[in-house]
Amino acid sequence: MINPKQNIPVVAYFSMEIALDPNMPTYSGGLGMLAGDTLRSVADLAVPLVAVTLVYRRGYFRQHLDSNGQQTEQPQPWDPVHTLEAVDARAKVEIEGRTVCVRAWKYTVQGVTGGTVPVYLLDTDLPENTPADRELTNSLYGGDSHYRLCQEIVLGLGGLQILQLVGHNIQRYHMNEGHAALLALGLLERRLSQSFAGRVKQLDVDSVRSLCIFTTHTPVPAGHDEFTRELVEFVLGPERTALLDEAKVWKGDVLNMTYLALQFSGYVNGVAMRHGEVSQDMFPAYVISAITNGVHALTWAAPSFKELFDRYIPAWRTDNNYLRYAISIPLDDIREAHVRAKKRLLGEIKERMGVDLDPDVFTIGFARRASTYKRAALLFQDPERLRRIAKEVGPIQLVYGGKAHPRDEGGKKLIRDVFGGASLVRDVIRTVYVENYDMRWGALITAGVDVWLNNPMRPQEASGTSGMKSALNGVPSFSVRDGWWIEGHIEGVTGWSVGNAEDEEDHDSEVNSLYGKLASDIVPMYYKQPERYTNVMRMSIALNASFFNTQRMVQQYVSNAYMLRKDNRPSVPQLAKGEAE
Repeated sequence: MINPKQNIPVVAYFSMEIALDPNMPTYSGGLGMLAGDTLRSVADLAVPLVAVTLVYRRGYFRQHLDSNGQQTEQPQPWDPVHTLEAVDARAKVEIEGRTVCVRAWKYTVQGVTGGTVPVYLLDTDLPENTPADRELTNSLYGGDSHYRLCQEIVLGLGGLQILQLVGHNIQRYHMNEGHAALLALGLLERRLSQSFAGRVKQLDVDSVRSLCIFTTHTPVPAGHDEFTRELVEFVLGPERTALLDEAKVWKGDVLNMTYLALQFSGYVNGVAMRHGEVSQDMFPAYVISAITNGVHALTWAAPSFKELFDRYIPAWRTDNNYLRYAISIPLDDIREAHVRAKKRLLGEIKERMGVDLDPDVFTIGFARRASTYKRAALLFQDPERLRRIAKEVGPIQLVYGGKAHPRDEGGKKLIRDVFGGASLVRDVIRTVYVENYDMRWGALITAGVDVWLNNPMRPQEASGTSGMKSALNGVPSFSVRDGWWIEGHIEGVTGWSVGNAEDEEDHDSEVNSLYGKLASDIVPMYYKQPERYTNVMRMSIALNASFFNTQRMVQQYVSNAYMLRKDNRPSVPQLAKGEAE
């Protein structure tokens, strides 16, 4: 646990999305889920931290799927007046040479030990702003590059001002992905205004680095925000563009927000051991560490498992390490808790979708953001083989879920491919694709299925957290060895691997492994060796849930990142001798 005698600096945590409450659609997927879980554990551990995000009055979007899996979207409006506390402070940011006013709403995260985390949700919907500027904080990941850059100005520069106006004495700034990287520019401007030094010196860059932590989540170059020089100069203005020139953060004529964050951060980390290695290869000039993600145990444990843990290991709520002791919980009690979680999921599917699934049938779950690299339709690669497994080895039913970004045609096609594949085997396998996947469905599905399937293209899974939620509820993973699963996988003990870790591009090998292990190991064990299968479930809790939680993760951030001292900061690129001096 956190040592109360530690002099932990006050941290500001900036994230483009944060999943705070199921009734607040301020998140789209894993990044926001992680951010919300992080803040909940920060509150549990009473770490001195405040958070900043945007309010998104129209949410992400409400998903509708027709009978062929064609996705359409509608706004998901909500009113912060009914949920949040208004903050009097008003920040002002410059966009395209005009002043845009920014207000904030406050949400307070409550921890199990009495700790709290204030979260400030920034909002430009004010009468003094132009109609276009009032829209800037309305839609998560909406609009084009211009809209995104304007949002990132509000988040980074507006958020920095709001914290100062409210009176928080911030000592560290944690950027959760590169969306908030412009706060480093704001810190540099603050430094220069205080030093009266004029042009940027290495000492100024080092000063900002001593304040900043950066967590990167994206293991592919295309996933990092980039803005053209022309757009940056138009939106940020010539003075700030010149300051970015002096700070040497351009990549050619492109402002890459990841490079901006890297240049101004004294501690940088990936979100799993493997992701840290991939990120180090992507950005070899920087020192990149790794802190593996986790999930907030109290949020994602199903009611039946909360009751089970309270009965056998009551200290688990305040110290997730105690989940290790699940190894001694009787198998019958593990199985009974899972049966209740499964019936809860199937009951919700029946009520909301009108589909009857059988609680006695082996149920595979796959629910996450519909992005092409996640390969949601891989299970249907060979429908005849899948049909034979269900007919000859044991019955199977499938539960899918996930949204595609409105402009991601590849992701939308993936959903249609799942619908198409499901139709090819519907004579023997019943498939449900949950519409409008959100926090509530995430909790139900990760706890209620019998195995959690995950088959992304390697090495594109930075970490993944849905499998961690499943492990917390005794649901083993059947996953490609990428992201967190490299650390959590013990074959036949905590779950099973899809393919070999060494064959990154061997698609056929992964498909054969997927069907082969379903047919020879997983489905037969479920039906013919239920005690052995339940033991795998128990080991998932004891070995994986006890480690892959945000309590452990936050403790690592405190020790390795937030307590950073000048004498132990990793070396990062310097301004070339004589430059900007």
